Amino acid sequence: MFYVNSTDGVKIAVYDYNCGGKETVLLVHGWPLSHKIYEYQIPLLVRRGYRVVALDLRGFGQSDAPGCGYSYDQMATDIFQVVKRLRLWSFNLAGFSMGGAIVLRYMRLFRGYGVKKLFLFAAAAPCWTQRPGFPYGLTKEYVDGLICQIETDRAKFAESFSNQLFASPQSKCILLWFWEIAMSASAVGTIGTAVSLRDEDGRDDLCYVKVPTVIIHGAKDEVVSNDLAQIQHETICGSRLFTLENSGHGIMYDQLQDFNEIFISELEC
Repeated sequence: MFYVNSTDGVKIAVYDYNCGGKETVLLVHGWPLSHKIYEYQIPLLVRRGYRVVALDLRGFGQSDAPGCGYSYDQMATDIFQVVKRLRLWSFNLAGFSMGGAIVLRYMRLFRGYGVKKLFLFAAAAPCWTQRPGFPYGLTKEYVDGLICQIETDRAKFAESFSNQLFASPQSKCILLWFWEIAMSASAVGTIGTAVSLRDEDGRDDLCYVKVPTVIIHGAKDEVVSNDLAQIQHETICGSRLFTLENSGHGIMYDQLQDFNEIFISELEC
């Protein structure tokens, strides 16, 4: 692990596996997690010869947790600084949940600089919450309730959120694993990005995707609605949508083998 300084001096933790790999996959995690959410994908990708670059978004994992800077624009800029520092080009860019919304913002702000193929995993995009002209997703009042819970009992919030991720029963150990990842985040980062999830509007971002795009979504996702995946698919020209019928939001683990097979197959096609 090493750090890359972003434009405002915030240190972003970066993990670079198999530097000499045949091609690069850059992984961006979701809220309120860290790069560790990809634990069951990173070794598989490395074994298949890929270079895997993962990062902790600001406020999460080992990255700095500043008091501000949690807009999608800034977090997309953080990613761009990593891309430039590592001189990445013709790479595969993948984002899970909030990370999906952030990589879409990257595609707009930086015109998809260096991206060969885009992967959206249960992406909280284009908007996570309802607003005039967009009756999809969660209500802003619901997210306000989450923020209130984070501010008063973040440990309880992390437990509830971990239980909400899956459509199928999971062991106590797996739920504890998700809880520990969520609790490794800073409180300020968890709240700051929750505000962005509530307020950011990424509808314009979708139109800037000009590379092959793969969307993988869980049919039983209670965190990011199926409507959002359908909007992504309909708006991103030529995108491919894969629906995992027995998966919830924790898409990288709920149907682990099916997810990994689709991911690898679409990387290699």
